[in-house]
Amino acid sequence: MSTTTTAVLVPLLPFLGAVAGLLTGRRAPGFVRPLAVLPTLAAAVLAAVVAWRQGGGDAIDAAGRLTPTGSVPIDLALHLDGFAVLVALLVGVVATCVQLYSTAYLRDDPRYPSYAALVSLFTAAMLLVVYSGDLMVLLVGWEIMGICSYFLVGHYWETEAARSASLKAFLVTKLGDVPFLIGILALAADAGTFRINGILTAVTSGGIDHPTLIALLLLAGVAGKSAQFPLHTWLPDAMAGPTPVSALIHAATMVAAGVYFVARLLPLFAASTAALVVLAVMAAVTMVGSGLAALAQDDIKRVLAYSTVGQLGYMTGALAVGDRDAAVFHLVSHGAFKALLFLGAGVIIHAAGTNSLAAMARTGGLAKRIPDAYWTMTVALLALAAIPPFSGFFSKEAVLGAAEHAASGDAKGIPGAAGWLVLAAGLLTALLTAAYATRLWLMAFRGTGPEAADHGKQPAAMNTVLWILFVPTLALGLAAWKLPDWFDGGSLTPTLTTSVLSTGCALAGAIVMYAAWRRTAALAARTPLGAVAADPDAAPYVSEEESIATHEAAYGDIAAAPDPADPGRALLGPLHRHAAAGFHLDAVYSALFVRPTRAAARLARFLDREVVETYVRGTAGAPRLLGEAVRRAQTGNVQTYLSALFAGAVVLAVAAVLVANGA
Repeated sequence: MSTTTTAVLVPLLPFLGAVAGLLTGRRAPGFVRPLAVLPTLAAAVLAAVVAWRQGGGDAIDAAGRLTPTGSVPIDLALHLDGFAVLVALLVGVVATCVQLYSTAYLRDDPRYPSYAALVSLFTAAMLLVVYSGDLMVLLVGWEIMGICSYFLVGHYWETEAARSASLKAFLVTKLGDVPFLIGILALAADAGTFRINGILTAVTSGGIDHPTLIALLLLAGVAGKSAQFPLHTWLPDAMAGPTPVSALIHAATMVAAGVYFVARLLPLFAASTAALVVLAVMAAVTMVGSGLAALAQDDIKRVLAYSTVGQLGYMTGALAVGDRDAAVFHLVSHGAFKALLFLGAGVIIHAAGTNSLAAMARTGGLAKRIPDAYWTMTVALLALAAIPPFSGFFSKEAVLGAAEHAASGDAKGIPGAAGWLVLAAGLLTALLTAAYATRLWLMAFRGTGPEAADHGKQPAAMNTVLWILFVPTLALGLAAWKLPDWFDGGSLTPTLTTSVLSTGCALAGAIVMYAAWRRTAALAARTPLGAVAADPDAAPYVSEEESIATHEAAYGDIAAAPDPADPGRALLGPLHRHAAAGFHLDAVYSALFVRPTRAAARLARFLDREVVETYVRGTAGAPRLLGEAVRRAQTGNVQTYLSALFAGAVVLAVAAVLVANGA
């Protein structure tokens, strides 16, 4: 079987699994789990075969005319280079782990068949984005992911949080997709093709007439899909969905799509200095803001969500300084350890019976009860904090090294201001990342109170997946010496200056957070538990839906952190309230967009009902009144008609006489 045929099967198999799952899920429940796991596993294996055959060599292209359009044709095209095959392998591995994990995590969920089918469709859509060599075909996968995220985030639709989060995710990403579509059409109009290779050729030859405008339009879609400022607000709220979905969205699909898209079309963005500066500013604000917000979150999944936003900021920062090798390296590395963190968080939630870090901090023994999650998450948090020798250190150093290179003026065509901005924000974010990673670890695993109720042993499928993801989390950093052969050839090895600075910042953040935790631990032991403790009479296996509902009942706003003994609160001080609310961006958007839109809708309703309908009723009422008057004259009495005729004749005669006398 040829490489191109194998590549076609990679997105096709999960798609067929999704269709089969939707058609047979309720009628043949015994086939649901095999249809969820096996096609995705086969796709992962075939993705590995494609990667092995491509081997980092010359790109493999294949295309066939999909449909004539009368102007710019649309091709069903494959483009397999080192970036595509490695990202596809990441997607396949993470999706397989998520499907396997979900068989246990959602084992009693009545909607598991539709959930599993949607996860398979989600996977197929991302693989289509990765392998596609035509922007319109890529857009199909891009939009399918959007609708899948709507259904998956809203899986627990009985809760208000899930309903609101799914709608918010859909609307915010669509807000970016509108200019994104316009940008694609404008780009194709300038280049004369939707084929990515043809577009890059046009960029090289100067055939793009409006690079800045097109790049900024495309960045709007990227900001929405990859949760970058100012369109990042949907991602933390999306944690209302099942934890395996969070792992899939954050590690290998959806949010990774925007970064991958910019990496594929980086020469277009590099053709506009303004676009690079905008990208750098967006990355810097995203990194620092998300780091501060993560320090203030009480929900363990929201901490990880803001962490994802910040790590995506590193990737877009690398792209802003013109280094897509570093960006995709961090994308792959982050995909491994972030999937591990979210799936490990799912184990913690089931064991503790709550999402709340405040509640976990007041219960002890969690690390002993879930040793698999404890050890694997410890390593994943070290990777997140970029502590050597774990994978996150090497990939983050590649980003900071690229920023330092641009800041020194050695990167051709890259503004030095962008390099300095990304470097400064990256170092500050390294400190914040280590601080909130330490806070999460201490509050989750080093609680000081009595042991929480034991909700039973975690299923083997869940623990097995954690150890599978543990391997790349631990060792993927070694790929820094090999990946340049698969990418553009730039160095990805750490540089001394940025390694010392970033590791120093990370250690400082961890030490400061540990000291704050020590100071607040005594206070936490004396403060009554304000969160909801685990119910000793609860079922042995607590569903995440129940945990979310319990958390909402305790706190009202799932983002609020009510614990005064929280070390994050102690460090942030007055800033904590604002950081916990995401710096009130939702309130700003509500004031600027939601309220005016609703006011306009109310005005339109008033005008429709009170003005337009009044005229409509009037046009119907006047003939009706005239008809009523005429109807009353039609009595059927001949004498009445003769009397009226005689009276009319008299009136006419008198009128004629008056006219004659006047003449």
